[in-house]
Amino acid sequence: DARADQLAANIEIAWARPPVNRYLTEESFAPVEATVVRLTVLSRDNDPRSNIGFRIDEFEVFGSSDVNVALASTGATAEGDSRVAQDFAHAYGPDLAIDGRYGAQWLATGNTLTITFPTPQTIQRAAWSSDRQQLLEPNHSQTTCVGEYQLEVSLDGITWTKVADSADRQPPSPAHRLHRLREVVITVEERAQLSNFDAEIARLNGEIVAVPMLPTWWIGQFQPAPGPFPLFLGGDPQRPGDVIDSAELILLDPLRTALAFTPQLAEAERRMKLAEWIVSDGNPLTSRVLANRLWHYHFGTGLVGTPSDFGQMGSLPTHPELLDWLALQIRDGGWKLKPLHRMILLSQSYRQSSEYRADAALIDAGSRLLWRFPPRRLTGEELRDSMLSAAGVLDLEAAGGPGFRLYQYLEDNVATYVPLDVVGPETYRRAVYHQNARAARVDVMSDFDCPDPAFSAPNRPSTTTPLQALTLLNHQFTLDMAEALAVRLRRDGGAEPSAQVRRAWQLLFAREPDAEELAAAQAFLEGTDLTTFCRALLNANEFLYVD
Repeated sequence: DARADQLAANIEIAWARPPVNRYLTEESFAPVEATVVRLTVLSRDNDPRSNIGFRIDEFEVFGSSDVNVALASTGATAEGDSRVAQDFAHAYGPDLAIDGRYGAQWLATGNTLTITFPTPQTIQRAAWSSDRQQLLEPNHSQTTCVGEYQLEVSLDGITWTKVADSADRQPPSPAHRLHRLREVVITVEERAQLSNFDAEIARLNGEIVAVPMLPTWWIGQFQPAPGPFPLFLGGDPQRPGDVIDSAELILLDPLRTALAFTPQLAEAERRMKLAEWIVSDGNPLTSRVLANRLWHYHFGTGLVGTPSDFGQMGSLPTHPELLDWLALQIRDGGWKLKPLHRMILLSQSYRQSSEYRADAALIDAGSRLLWRFPPRRLTGEELRDSMLSAAGVLDLEAAGGPGFRLYQYLEDNVATYVPLDVVGPETYRRAVYHQNARAARVDVMSDFDCPDPAFSAPNRPSTTTPLQALTLLNHQFTLDMAEALAVRLRRDGGAEPSAQVRRAWQLLFAREPDAEELAAAQAFLEGTDLTTFCRALLNANEFLYVD
């Protein structure tokens, strides 16, 4: 009403100075000697009810000259609560407000900034900003700055004198104007009622946060892109060439008639025709590549040593007739893989010994002709899972569902992946459930040649390095597994050392120890504890290699 408008007008007369400015806000006051200057923020410039979350790229203090005495380079220090970035400890600290540069910002989680000079200074002006270089729009969220404030000085850091505030400035937003007017006319009873409302809202928000999230799905509608699609000459969209459509590779000349699209064909039908073309009887490549991959995973090397390259740059098959026969088994067997797995595992080639023969090694040192089963070391994932299984802590109940991480993911300034030195039972699942990241490196698995997830890896190298021995001997995961294995041996074998040794051989080597091994193990246990014994067994070659 008119009365309220007049009351507001009378109050607003006192707001003579311009509002705060994110690009530069200045305060002048009578010269005063001070050792400490304190800026207390009463509200942000975009929210009258919050006094944290603002930014300051530089806070400057001047005397009678234009020399800034609040510089870290001259010995000044800054204190204030700030956002903490785990991947960069000083990314948002208050020291950024006095570093003499306008790029980085102090991001406050408290409402005070305290500047201390190395010696008392006579000062009469202060200035601050959140975007002094004016790189962003005035209301950009990344330049949120101080709204309402007061400025105080002190010689001893105990007794403070106010030298300036924002009470006579115009409010930085309509919300601040309403907040100021409300503070003038509000009664004690109304203030108490508002406080009760705030408490009730906070309580309800807490209950809402505690409600479990409902399942979510990505739901969309696929629509084909409008054609026709020309070939861009030189990759330049301004130089369209002939209109093209989806088709097979001209290289595969015998199959050219097997894949034919019309421009009117829907995307789903195109995909179906492509799938049918890939597994058609006239396409020998798909089944041969798949058969070679299966052989590769069982024997360590495929019949074609380059599993992702069957072209002229790839290697020739060692047994071409066998490869073709296996490919036919897949195609004629309805593309079922289990029968082929069973056939390979029951074959004489797979079941033969890996015993070394000098005469055969002179002819075929790499056993490409499979005169023995090629021994191989466990992959990084297999090694980790085997240690978990032998120790009796592998979680087989948590099948499927969300994966687990063996690294800490930090995302503040940049995405950072920090390998975990200590992992708990929540990660004792099969490595297939490990949620890996392209930029992450997991010690145990990476040291044992787990491929870099950022690149395609048709073959896994198998190296032997000192780092592998050090990791397997000293990594916290090994120590944890050795302790868990010792607990299992005591539970399964009782207190008798010979029973513990036999159980250990069964779990780790799938056999019984011979008399010499049993005597040596028992003698070893007489001079050390069971956990150290288990640690040694986990480092044994017989455990690391499939022989």
